[in-house]
Amino acid sequence: MNSLLDFSSLPRFQSFQPGLVQPAISGLIAESEQCVAAITTSTDVPTWANIITPLENVTEKLSRAWGMVAHLNAVVNSPALRDTYNNMLPVVTQFWSSLSQNESLFGKYKQIRACAEKLSLSAAQIRVLDNQIRDFRLGGAELTDENKVRFMAIQEALSTLMSTFNDHVLDATNDFCHVVTDESQLAGLPADCVDAARAAAQQDNLSGWKFTLHAPSYMPVMQFAAHQPLRATLYQAFVTRASELGADIKRDNTDIIRQILQLRAESAALLGYKNYAEVSLAPKMAQSPKVVIKFLGEMAAKSKPFAENDWRDMVAFANDHLGLADIHAWDVPFVSEKLREQRYAFSDNDVKQYFQEKNVIAGLFRVVEAIYGVTFIKSTAETWHIDVSFYDVMDANGNLIGQFYFDLYARPNKRGGAWMNDAINRRKIAGGIQHPVAYMTCNFPAPVGRDDNPRPALFTHNHVITLFHEFGHGLHQLLTEVDELSVSGIRGVEWDAVELPSQFMENFCWEWDVLRHMTAHIETGEPLPRELFDKMNAAKNFQSGMGFVRQLEFATLDMLAHTDFDFHRENILDLVTRVRTAVAVVPYPEFNRMPHAFTHIFGGGYAAGYYSYKWAEVLSADAFAAFEEAGVLSRETGTRFRREVLARGGSRGAMESFIAFRGRPPEIAHLLRHYGMKLAV
Repeated sequence: MNSLLDFSSLPRFQSFQPGLVQPAISGLIAESEQCVAAITTSTDVPTWANIITPLENVTEKLSRAWGMVAHLNAVVNSPALRDTYNNMLPVVTQFWSSLSQNESLFGKYKQIRACAEKLSLSAAQIRVLDNQIRDFRLGGAELTDENKVRFMAIQEALSTLMSTFNDHVLDATNDFCHVVTDESQLAGLPADCVDAARAAAQQDNLSGWKFTLHAPSYMPVMQFAAHQPLRATLYQAFVTRASELGADIKRDNTDIIRQILQLRAESAALLGYKNYAEVSLAPKMAQSPKVVIKFLGEMAAKSKPFAENDWRDMVAFANDHLGLADIHAWDVPFVSEKLREQRYAFSDNDVKQYFQEKNVIAGLFRVVEAIYGVTFIKSTAETWHIDVSFYDVMDANGNLIGQFYFDLYARPNKRGGAWMNDAINRRKIAGGIQHPVAYMTCNFPAPVGRDDNPRPALFTHNHVITLFHEFGHGLHQLLTEVDELSVSGIRGVEWDAVELPSQFMENFCWEWDVLRHMTAHIETGEPLPRELFDKMNAAKNFQSGMGFVRQLEFATLDMLAHTDFDFHRENILDLVTRVRTAVAVVPYPEFNRMPHAFTHIFGGGYAAGYYSYKWAEVLSADAFAAFEEAGVLSRETGTRFRREVLARGGSRGAMESFIAFRGRPPEIAHLLRHYGMKLAV
């Protein structure tokens, strides 16, 4: 049996082969099309049982199988898998596009919605219908036949272009390496980073130390390497990835960006919208691009003075203490770290020695167990790589309620960044409840020398924050109590609210009663000293203004690129320059090509939605304030947050869930307070 077609339990990764994809996916699409034909031609009065249930039964199998393929393409990319994925992507896209344009099916959904009260549908079921009716309209169901054909062609082209965009970034990242043979150039680098570079060189039968653009190699060089030319070399390679200035011109994303923006604008026009941002915001909390642009502008006005102060401090410190008359972009992380050390008498490397992987994981679980009353048990399952671990999630009565995979280490042929994806979603089935399963993926440094005398993986505090963030997404998926597939877990949650549970979890990384239980020095085994924690906390908002406006820069670029940007007359870099002039405080070199590797908006789902990080952060900061008021590990408050936010998933509006938890709408003051900023009087 084709392992992709086995839905009896967890995905069967060990028997996966790229050759299984085409027959499995083609067969599932054919099965789905047969189901659609049967239910749309039926003369029976439309009900939930004879329309939605059979359709979900078949399309869920397609989603699970294709989701497994897409996941593997991201975490164990290979030429054969990539070719198979890219060949099948237009076919899958065409199916979903045609489904969203099916007028007969659209009509059945509207009929069921009109009879919702008579059919005694639940609030969650009504939410499913409302979302789907909206998505039919956004998918082109009301277009003319001619425009439907064009709209579908656009969706297929976009899916291919976005996949190619990601491939170019991944390949450019994988292919670069810089070998250092002069040990003096390694001055300032942490020992574990030097050891990892030596091991990487030896693996390739090279002398010296090999550095790459993968985060565990790249970031320590930028932050700690005293040798400026080494920082400059890696920086230039990193910011020119997948551009006309990169090593391989065939991976230049310049024209792909233009095509993506053009096709998105055309699809919006076909649907009757002024721009793609309006389409993107239709299912979100924010009401219009104007609202978002105003929100970003207000945030910039409040935060830019703090960012400018941060920058002036850096320039003065670099001049006075490091002998740098000018700070280049490749100097910023290094100068920042030196200034932090001088001002707060500690470095990130000092802190990292206390965060061993096993202790961090145990500390994460302790927090979640304390506030939500669930437990985590390491279990076994087929995985896609030897480093992947697997866990069961148990409720207070010892019942299995979910499962998840941890894939925490960076490696070649794995997409950069960190993310959570669903493998299986909760829903009611004939045998009871199908429990949810999640993938949680990061790119942290792996243990060094794992075959003999391994040194445990050490995480920076930022790594710890990232882990808590992704686990927050995972909990949103795993702790759902909604039985309707389309609104369980993170499904159906407005995109600008989906970051609420993840950003909320980050706050625990700054609490003493959390950190002291998850640390043990790599050499002495001693926990993090309170004195060092106090220094970390004092430095929490160090240069927070610069970090704040950098996120606003990304969000503003994204929103403007999808509203009033004239891609016929301008290059995306022209827009970048305008945005940076208005928002940024750090000067960038002319060769910086940030948009060419901006996978969130050109290769992922954040197009005209990157603002959601800041939008949701208003919600998350206010939500955590409730824990600050009651005690950060308050079971009572945690139970309420779980019941009103996590358990509800997408079964009701995010604002309704927030108010049910907090008792009022969110207030921006808590976000600014967390960043050490005060509202202007």
